[in-house]
Amino acid sequence: MIQTTLDNGTFTITLNRPDKLNSFNFEMADQMKEALMEAESNDQVRCVLLTGSGRAFCAGQDLAEATEVSKDPDRDLSEIVHHTYIPIIKGIRQLEKPVVCAVNGTAAGAGANIALACDIVVANEEAKFIQSFSQIGLIPDSGGTYILPRLVGLSRATALTFLGEKVSAKEAVEMGMIWKFYPADEFMNEAQAIAQKLAQMPTRGFGLTKRGFNAGFSNNLEEQMQLEAKLQAEAGETHDYNEGVQAFLEKRKPEFKGK
Repeated sequence: MIQTTLDNGTFTITLNRPDKLNSFNFEMADQMKEALMEAESNDQVRCVLLTGSGRAFCAGQDLAEATEVSKDPDRDLSEIVHHTYIPIIKGIRQLEKPVVCAVNGTAAGAGANIALACDIVVANEEAKFIQSFSQIGLIPDSGGTYILPRLVGLSRATALTFLGEKVSAKEAVEMGMIWKFYPADEFMNEAQAIAQKLAQMPTRGFGLTKRGFNAGFSNNLEEQMQLEAKLQAEAGETHDYNEGVQAFLEKRKPEFKGK
């Protein structure tokens, strides 16, 4: 249900339940969590590229499984959130390596919010983003109530969530939801090029930057500047910083190692 490949530092994770629009069930969630742990622990992984197979990126939760959980009087939907979506979102946000999401098709419900939790999001021009929770009387999970308002503003996030309207890739770029969109015949090559470029850059610094961004959601300005000083000191001790400075002085291309 989850396919992975490693090529020249880029670890591609492909959601692979195309017949179910790559919707998550417990088994797929476990495989996704394993893939994120592999990305974290493998030093050869410099960048993660997340995408989907078939015509959708991810339709969110497998509702057949959710229905089975709801039928059991001793269980409720929070079980799915705790088992599947909290670990996946935390895994993406806490991974101190860049995560590029290539949204190949419809991203709905939790699928949309998994995409938006990634560091750089690009989309096929035919892709759609849908906060579909209201269509079945639920609330946005997978960090949706946290991340979406910070990307597009509270007013727009509320309207998108309540109305459940489809957002085109072009509209998503215009409202600051995602980075870029590309024509269908160029999309995957462009997404892979971004991931390959990031994989050759100072990814240790990206990880520290990501840690700073995460903390900035809760810190005040003074706290954030103090954290920046601490992270900058840590960045200044890396191989990549020394290599970057030396390459600049020697007027050559740096060879970063993500260390």
